[in-house]
Amino acid sequence: MKIFQREQRSLFGEILDWMLTPLLLLWPVSLALTWLVAQGLANKPFDRALEYNAHALAQLVTVQDGRAQFNLPQPAGEILRADESDIVYYQVLGPQGEYLSGERDLPRPQSPEDDRPLSGLVRLRDAELRGIEIRVAAIWVRLPMPGAPAALVQVAETREKRSVLATEIIKGVMLPQFVILPLAVLLVWLALARGIQPLHRLEERIRARDPDDLSPLDHRAVPLEVAPLVDSVNDLLRRLQDSLATQKRFLADAAHQLKTPLAGLRMQADLAQRENTSTEELKRSLQQIGRASVRATHTVNQLLALARAEAGGAVLARQPVDLARLVREAVRDSVPRALEKSIDLGYEGAQPADAGVWVDGNPTLLKELARNLLDNAIAYTPSSSERPGVVTARVLADPFGHVVLLQVEDSGPGVPEAERELVFRPFYRALGTDADGSGLGLPIVLEIARQHGADVRLDDAHPGQNPPGACFSVRFAARAAAGTDDGAG
Repeated sequence: MKIFQREQRSLFGEILDWMLTPLLLLWPVSLALTWLVAQGLANKPFDRALEYNAHALAQLVTVQDGRAQFNLPQPAGEILRADESDIVYYQVLGPQGEYLSGERDLPRPQSPEDDRPLSGLVRLRDAELRGIEIRVAAIWVRLPMPGAPAALVQVAETREKRSVLATEIIKGVMLPQFVILPLAVLLVWLALARGIQPLHRLEERIRARDPDDLSPLDHRAVPLEVAPLVDSVNDLLRRLQDSLATQKRFLADAAHQLKTPLAGLRMQADLAQRENTSTEELKRSLQQIGRASVRATHTVNQLLALARAEAGGAVLARQPVDLARLVREAVRDSVPRALEKSIDLGYEGAQPADAGVWVDGNPTLLKELARNLLDNAIAYTPSSSERPGVVTARVLADPFGHVVLLQVEDSGPGVPEAERELVFRPFYRALGTDADGSGLGLPIVLEIARQHGADVRLDDAHPGQNPPGACFSVRFAARAAAGTDDGAG
C-alpha cells in the first residue's frame, strides 16, 4: 500500500514566495498606472497651447455691416500649420451656425455642457476627424450684435506629440524598474539568507550536543520569533530529563529493594533442596518462601505505584471526583486485612454525593493515596484481645474555606516529631517497629498529593495520651461547583 506524504516545504522558499509574488503582481499594475499618469502629464502643455490658439482665433472674429466675419492673416495661418508632428485644424462658425472659415467637417460639441455658450471659456474634448483621433479646444465668442447668439471657434490637432511624450515618460520611469526589480529580488534573497542564519546556528548547536546532554538551550541567542520554539524544546527536555530520572530512580529502587527478598527466596529454596531436610524444616522453608514472595510482590506493586504517581500529573487526565465515595470504597477494600489483625476499621464524616466533597483529580491515584494511608495505619497499629486497634478514615468538607479534608487516624504508637518529615522519604522505616512494609507507602501519598496540589500533615491523633496514635491529614481544594460524575474508580 502506497502512503502519500505531504510534501515538505522550505521556510526560506515560503517567505521568498510571499514576498516576491505580490511584487511581480504589482509590477503590471504599476505599468498601467504609470501609463495613465503619463497621459495626463503629456496632455497638459499641449492643451495650454490649444487654449492659447483658440483665444487668438476668437479675437479675429468681427462684425461688419451687421454680419459676423473672420479674417485670418497669412502669418497667423502659417503659424497654425507649422507643427512638424501633428496636423492643426480650426473652424469658425457664425451666430446662426453658418460656416465662416476652417474645416467644414470638424465635429461640433456633442455634450450639453460643451454646447452651452459661455463667452471666454475654453472647453477641451477628445474627438475623431476622418478616422484620426484629435484633441479639440472650443470657445464661444459673444458678438457686439443685439440679441445675436455667440459664434463658435474650434482649434484641433492630432495626438502624435502627446503619444510621443507619454511614451518617453513611461520609458523614463519603467526602464529603471527593469534594473531595480532583479536587484530587489537579489537583495531580498540575500536578506532572507542572512535572516535565517540564527536557525542554522541553532541547528549546529543541537547537532553538536552529546546524547546525554539534556540541559536547556539558550533562548537569548536566537531571534525573538524563535524564542517560543526554543522554550517549548526546553520544556520537552526538562520533562524528558524528569522522566529519565524517574526511570533511573525506579530501577535503582527496584534493584535495592528486591535484592533482599530474592536472596531470601534463593536461600530458603536451597535449604528445602537438602537431602537431610525433615518435613517440618521443609514446611518452614516453604512458609518463608511464601512470605518472601508476598513481600517481594508488595514491594514491586509499591514501586509501580510510586512511578505511576510521579508521572501522573503529565499522563493521567483529571476529572470531578467524589472523595467521600472514593474513600469509603478504599475502606471497604481494606476490611479483610484489618480483620486479619483484629483492627476496628471504620469510616465517618461526609457521605457520598454530599455538597462540598468533590475535588478535581485522577480517581485512580486518589484511591491509591487513600489505600496507602489505610495500609500504613493498619500496619503500624498494634492490636490484641485486651486492647484492639482502631483505624478511622473520615472526609470533612469546609464550604467556607472551599477545602475538602481527608483524615486517617489510628491508635498506634504515633510518630515522634523528629521523624515526621523522614517518614515521607522512600524506604525510610521507623525504628522500634516490627511492621512489614517497603517504606514506600507514605512517599506515594506525598507524591500523589503534590500532583493534586494538596497538603499533607502528620499530627498526634490523641495528644497527651499513651500511645498518642497518628493522624494523617490531606487537604484538597474543593471544586467551585459540585460535580455530577461518579469519579471513583
